[in-house]
Amino acid sequence: MTEQSNDIEKAILDTDIELLELFQKRHELMLDKPASFNMTDHFKRLEQLAGDLGSREGIEALLNLTAEAKREPPLLVSRSTKATDTVVGVGNVSIGEGSPVHIFGPCAVESFDQVATVAEHMKRKGFDILRGGAFKPRTSPYEFQGLGKEGLEILLQIKKTYNLKVVSEIVAPEHVKLAEPYLDIFQIGARNMQNFELLKAVGRSDKPVFLKRGLSATIEEFMMAAEYILAEGNSNVILCERGIRTYEKMTRNTLDISAVPLLKQMTHLPVMVDVTHSTGVKEIMADCANAALAAGADGIMAEVHPDPANALSDQAQQMTLEEFDEFHQNIS
Repeated sequence: MTEQSNDIEKAILDTDIELLELFQKRHELMLDKPASFNMTDHFKRLEQLAGDLGSREGIEALLNLTAEAKREPPLLVSRSTKATDTVVGVGNVSIGEGSPVHIFGPCAVESFDQVATVAEHMKRKGFDILRGGAFKPRTSPYEFQGLGKEGLEILLQIKKTYNLKVVSEIVAPEHVKLAEPYLDIFQIGARNMQNFELLKAVGRSDKPVFLKRGLSATIEEFMMAAEYILAEGNSNVILCERGIRTYEKMTRNTLDISAVPLLKQMTHLPVMVDVTHSTGVKEIMADCANAALAAGADGIMAEVHPDPANALSDQAQQMTLEEFDEFHQNIS
């Protein structure tokens, strides 16, 4: 490096130090600025002055520095942070790798025999993951709330008997430690999408998390809920579109198909669709499942019960085994 280059480099460094000192002084002055101070008018006057002095390039550099300082880092869930798809491994199953992975099972765990009947059917069909609710947050406090720990114990029996992975909802931060030995995937239900302490608790675990979109949540809010989990260190998150609440009453909720490609484009996380809770109408579930898969969904979730008419929850929307067989034949 020549002596002249050394001099220029030193001059740039000295100038930068002076700028840093001036920025610090400016910051201190801005803290005491009067309420009448208008930043937009201030920069307009500064630009005009720079033009008069022939130093417009300098003010543009200052504006760029100011804008850069205000810019927030990209979200951990975003494609800006990770361009490649996240693949969530659950045993020998890979969710988000390209081939759809479906999750079926009863709404709630009611008994070993009830869950075993569905598990045996799913195993014969070649499925690897079973759903079943041990904790059931319900709209009414008088409705069946799930078997709790007893339900987890039944799921563990099912897991061992049929060599299936199991997913079930947990509803409180303390459930992470309680349910960890029993489950392969934690589910965070729609009502708990913004239970931030619960999100942080599952984020501190390395177990996959199946995160459902809230009943009235925007896509941005949904992404921020996932961000809570990733911010704690757990990137094994599966997003689930399960319908949002609108004025429409023909279906239980309104399936937001557009959420699937949007989430796939904006995040690197797998996206699945729950056609049971999003529609509540068994006759259209297969069509909606096909629409979801065509939109890029990584899999479908749906509820199946051996005797829906006598189920302890969601009787009208759970499929019988025979209805499930027809549903399964009709999805891509």
